[in-house]
Amino acid sequence: MYFKIIGKIREIETIATGYGIKNLNRLNKIYGKAHWRKLKGICKVELEDGIVLEAEVHWHEGHGIGKKEIKVKKYL
Repeated sequence: MYFKIIGKIREIETIATGYGIKNLNRLNKIYGKAHWRKLKGICKVELEDGIVLEAEVHWHEGHGIGKKEIKVKKYL
């Protein structure tokens, strides 16, 4: 599903870090070795059809690499 984040992500919380991340080996292979964290937050997203909704998003973030694999988990 395609979506675009509008504005800033707020209420950011850490879900897991380091070896607590299930996909740690895959992240290291694809994006490079880093201190990885899995995070969640709330933001407005615009869907393919132009609808703007509030949503909870999850993503992985590596130190020096940035946000990767952003997913919408639920609409609020």
